[in-house]
Amino acid sequence: MNHTYLPILAQCCLFVLTVASPVADAPTGPTDPTVHLYGEMRQWHPVALELKGPLAHEADINPNPFTDYDFRVTFTHASGEPSYTVPGYFAADGNAAESSANAGNRWRANLSPDKPGEWTYRIHFAQGWRAALGGKIEPLAPWDGLTGRFVVAPMDKKGRDFRSRGRLQYVGERYLRFAGSGDYFLKAGPDAPETLLGYADIDGTQAGRNNVPLKTWAPHASDWQPGDPTWQDGRGKGLIGALNYLAEEGMNNVSFLTYNAGGDGDNVWPFIARDDKLHYDVSKLDQWEIVFAHAQSRGIHLHFKLQENEIDDDRVGSRREPGAVPEALDGGKLGPERKLYLREMVARFGHHLALNWNLGEENTQTPEEIRQMAAYLREIDPYGHPIVIHSFPGQQDEVYLPLLGDQSELTGASLQNAWYHVHELTLKWIEAAEAAGKTWVVANDEQGPATAGVPPDPGYEGFDGVVQDDSPHTRFPQYDLHDIRQRTLWGNLMAGGAGVEYYFGYKVPQNDLLCEDFRSRDRSWDYCRFALEFFHDEGIPFWRMANANTLTVVDAGEAYGFAAPGELYLVYLLEESRARLDLREVEGDFELLWFNPRKGGSLVDGTVTRVRGGAVVSLGIPPEDPDSDWLAVVRLR
Repeated sequence: MNHTYLPILAQCCLFVLTVASPVADAPTGPTDPTVHLYGEMRQWHPVALELKGPLAHEADINPNPFTDYDFRVTFTHASGEPSYTVPGYFAADGNAAESSANAGNRWRANLSPDKPGEWTYRIHFAQGWRAALGGKIEPLAPWDGLTGRFVVAPMDKKGRDFRSRGRLQYVGERYLRFAGSGDYFLKAGPDAPETLLGYADIDGTQAGRNNVPLKTWAPHASDWQPGDPTWQDGRGKGLIGALNYLAEEGMNNVSFLTYNAGGDGDNVWPFIARDDKLHYDVSKLDQWEIVFAHAQSRGIHLHFKLQENEIDDDRVGSRREPGAVPEALDGGKLGPERKLYLREMVARFGHHLALNWNLGEENTQTPEEIRQMAAYLREIDPYGHPIVIHSFPGQQDEVYLPLLGDQSELTGASLQNAWYHVHELTLKWIEAAEAAGKTWVVANDEQGPATAGVPPDPGYEGFDGVVQDDSPHTRFPQYDLHDIRQRTLWGNLMAGGAGVEYYFGYKVPQNDLLCEDFRSRDRSWDYCRFALEFFHDEGIPFWRMANANTLTVVDAGEAYGFAAPGELYLVYLLEESRARLDLREVEGDFELLWFNPRKGGSLVDGTVTRVRGGAVVSLGIPPEDPDSDWLAVVRLR
């Protein structure tokens, strides 16, 4: 198969439409301007509108092709709804991922159409000092005002491909929902390495620190499959293979920084040079797009972490003190650098169906700076993707409380805390958001201690499987992957959380900066897959359920409850725990079965198989290994 990269649409079929139809009130000019549409022209598939426009170079200053041209396209379904005004971008020669071109006359805007049927477009193209950022503009003839039509066929995808389910949306509930299929989403996958894109095969990528070399992703090169995308004679196989591995393990999320100059890794930025924040590297970003498009085709949600603590503002670390951080965009404020950065991310990648924008890892911007950044992102993102933020564990109140409810455009929290505090803190922020009047989607995306996080599998590179945690005030001086399964994974899910991302620490094999082998946590991925399969295969209506710890009567150890009262109850028993279930307020006969979180598979009988409402009932004993963790499933017959 020929793996030459078609812009935006890696390995898609090609459809080209040439149009030259200025509307009556548009400027006139040359008689043969052309517009091309690339894509399969199907519902939820990406459609790229490419225009032959003014010639430019990515390093140009006057005019700067990124700041001084306002290129947008309004796409409207024939019914009138939806209508999206999509920011466009400079695309060099239109094939920069393959050619590494830095100049050309191609300009592109991306649509992911919600509906089959006829769509129209209208091009808005203007020039002026910082026109893309709200500056003074002059319409550009002959391109401004061009219109055209195209027809979109129904979706034809199946399986993990997000095009089979549609756009993942915040719908005012605790879980994101796919607009096409109506399914709700629980996530699991890696939070590490944050330097996922610090990859030697990507143009213009440089190592800023001697102790953080660029990745080759060599351990996953064998996971690449014929037919998968590459660029430039086979580059990219390692990272594409890594995504394949995650998908085969049943994971549905990947997390990455898109800007870390001056941070821990100092090897990822979208610019033509590390410190040139107003000129973007077109070929690098086109190669990122190949990676992101493949992830979406494999059912992997994209967690965009837009900045990290070291560079999110003009303060030093987590302290509210003046500092000198030259890599910070506009010193943390919403100025031209930050506006352009957000616009380029939305324009180039916002058409993907399943993603969220994280305003910053361990963010220390002021509440007003955060609110302004979120509001601008909401203004320019036509698809309304979820917006979240991450904070230091000890600063959650300081960061989140001023952003709850209608105080910001945030739709959720990306929590960082000790692995054993996941349940209580997930529940805390779910309840706080509800009380403020705007439900949040709450995920646990980083686990302390920072030295180890989620450890490698026992035996991996000689690791014995046990973490010695000498953190002050820790509840558990030792822990392992089984503790993570119980208190992090199931702790989040049973609180009503949206899922987990696993952080890899910095003092263990395959750590947060250096990891190139996701197999280092193979068993932990298995436990995540078992959990996701349970909710899917058993038809658990988790979106209608809520934490029900108050209905679990703990006789020994600890237990979590999660219920749709009167219909379905889940009781998760941690290791060596015993509990009963309070059914005094409901009537009816209930079936009681058990799920094994360590092995997955079908539900099995324990010593008690039926219980009746109207009493506090015994759950009996699981069928085997009664001192290990088990999930009781109590369902109305």
